[in-house]
Amino acid sequence: MKIKFLVPIVALIVLITASFQKFQDKPVLYIIGDSTVQNGSGKGADSLWGWGSFMDLFLNTDKIEIQNHAKGGRSSRTFLTEGRWDSIMKTIKKGDYVLMQFGHNDGGELADTLRARGTIKGIGEESKDIYNPIRKVNETVYTFGHYMRKYTNEAKFKGAIPIIVSPIPRNKFNAEGKIEKDQYGVWAKEVAQQTGAYFLDLNTMVIEKYEKMGAEKVKVYFPKDHTHTNKEGAIVNAELVTKGIKQLKGCDLKKYIK
Repeated sequence: MKIKFLVPIVALIVLITASFQKFQDKPVLYIIGDSTVQNGSGKGADSLWGWGSFMDLFLNTDKIEIQNHAKGGRSSRTFLTEGRWDSIMKTIKKGDYVLMQFGHNDGGELADTLRARGTIKGIGEESKDIYNPIRKVNETVYTFGHYMRKYTNEAKFKGAIPIIVSPIPRNKFNAEGKIEKDQYGVWAKEVAQQTGAYFLDLNTMVIEKYEKMGAEKVKVYFPKDHTHTNKEGAIVNAELVTKGIKQLKGCDLKKYIK
């Protein structure tokens, strides 16, 4: 009798263990960036949204977990100095993915009393020692490229797959109905080439989409300013991110697209 009861209990334990292991093996898509990737708490405050909040519409979350760690106001520098990247490094594992998009806030001042979030322009190894009045510490500030290389190389060291994403464009049409490409998008591409990371040229893709739509239709996506999109605009950008993932040769993230 005891054996009869023992067999189903053992079978149940095996099933639970297998299910837990399957859950543990589920890859994670980490998303890092600024407010254009996740605005505020990611719940649509002021009707503003980032594209990272809608990747679950396009990826199969039964097979891949999505963690959107993007935070408004952050640059490639302050996402690191605030410890946000370090927290990801504690859990990221082999087979995970990192989508990273910075640039919108990197052009700010290096050591102003308002945010002190800027980075040195370019992708070189220049640095500058400053006193950070926000954090009240001495700090060495590096180039945009330095920080992007750090994210990429550290993700690869953990066995994760980094994908550098060029920043979405601002809603700034010129007299000819064109939008200028973002210089940070150029630098993002160069870092991807340097490090062997995948590169998703979201800046170009969104510009092409916006220019086809025209300024009048596009402005509906920007209810507050020329940088932050509403829900409809964020979904359009998320859809283009998904399209870009499909086009990445050799990147298995495309397996998780619905």
